[in-house]
Amino acid sequence: MGEEDKACRGHVMVLPFPVQGHINPMLQFSKRLASKGLKVTLATTFLTIKSMQAKAGPVAIESFFNGQISIEPFSDGCDEGGIDPVSDDYMEKFKTVGSKNLQELIEKQQRSGYPVKCLLYDSVIPWALSFAKKHGIMGAAFYTQSSSVNAIYYHVYKGLLPSPVQGPTISIPGLPLLETHELPSFVYNIHYYPSLLRIVLDQFSNIDEADWLLFNTFDKLEDEIVNWMAKQSSTRMAAIGPTVPSVYLDKRVEGDNDYGLHLFTPNSDTCMKWLDTKEDASVVYVSFGSLASLGEDQMEELAWGLRRSNCNFLWVVRASEENKLPSNFAEETTEKGLVVRWCRQLEVLAHPAVGCFITHCGWNSTLEALSLGVPMVAMPQWGDQTTDAKFIKDVWKVGVQARVDEKGMVRREEVEQCIREVMEGERREEIKRNAVRWNELAKEAVDEGGSSDKNIEEFVTGVVCT
Repeated sequence: MGEEDKACRGHVMVLPFPVQGHINPMLQFSKRLASKGLKVTLATTFLTIKSMQAKAGPVAIESFFNGQISIEPFSDGCDEGGIDPVSDDYMEKFKTVGSKNLQELIEKQQRSGYPVKCLLYDSVIPWALSFAKKHGIMGAAFYTQSSSVNAIYYHVYKGLLPSPVQGPTISIPGLPLLETHELPSFVYNIHYYPSLLRIVLDQFSNIDEADWLLFNTFDKLEDEIVNWMAKQSSTRMAAIGPTVPSVYLDKRVEGDNDYGLHLFTPNSDTCMKWLDTKEDASVVYVSFGSLASLGEDQMEELAWGLRRSNCNFLWVVRASEENKLPSNFAEETTEKGLVVRWCRQLEVLAHPAVGCFITHCGWNSTLEALSLGVPMVAMPQWGDQTTDAKFIKDVWKVGVQARVDEKGMVRREEVEQCIREVMEGERREEIKRNAVRWNELAKEAVDEGGSSDKNIEEFVTGVVCT
């Protein structure tokens, strides 16, 4: 296909919810679409643009990914921040102010000669679908959680699963038997997170009106539940993941070596140079993502658990969390450990020195570890992480889950034991073998002719033929 032909293909505007864990997978999917000839415009908030960091410093606003993805900022009414992005106040402002300014972006694109044919929107912004329909364009929802978690939320939304949940176990088609505490925390602790429960349930408020529902997973990872979900609506549903940079999977998307946009500044060179000095599979990598916050007591238990394991460790502790570390911990453990504020996680997971990942089990981190074949120690904190941890341990069998005591704390002895079980225990070879298998299946899904690749091709065709 010539460049002139590509220029005539469809135009997709991508609208992620403005937090790192939602921007990354949608941006990665955007790269796949651009590599298949679609024109892609990423619409995001002014505050997000200010926060983004690229390798060479602040990101250029105009374009990204070698000019293949245009970036258009708009105001959500909170340009200076200062408001919780998952609060009711923010969600309402995002809807009222954001939709007005998004309309101006759509009209700008129409005047440019490249009219938008499809609005690819984050599923937690369901009002974007009626916005798309109002402007006569396709609406495609992008789900950033696992399909298993989506199915649980769908059951609650439809009233098929009572809320509050009646335990002790829950049976849902396509899923293993779940204990109540293995459900997403928004479901089993409904009074603690009422705003977030509304957000995750509203994802299904208008699915029958959407043109596409796209899931960041791949068929063989969640085949039963993906098939079950597909039967719940006439809307076309498709697994299009994992949304991990191509260099770590099929290597078919030129220049796709990193997510590229960061809301935190990574200590990349420091991490890589340190890892280069370590033996293969000798390092425990620890990160709890961009949002999870551990209590001071839990930070202390984790710190001394790492020290007791006597393993090398690389621990990401965001600047806002550093004051929770035990006094002088980083200085006293320099022989075995490195504590950094942020890193490029994929680079770290792909490094041969890394043998284990202690993770909060956010879906992006879980998919990355599965895609790169890294065993895990699951320490879920909230949200969908409790369900993801169940699958890591019992379904995909790529790790262990740290047990909490009667106070909900993972003690240092448990941290040490989990590390040893994954790094040197009897199940070490089995866990690593399973991790390698999922790595191979993830590559297969996005490679030419794979299940996700075929689904993406079908989506692209649908946009072009609109």
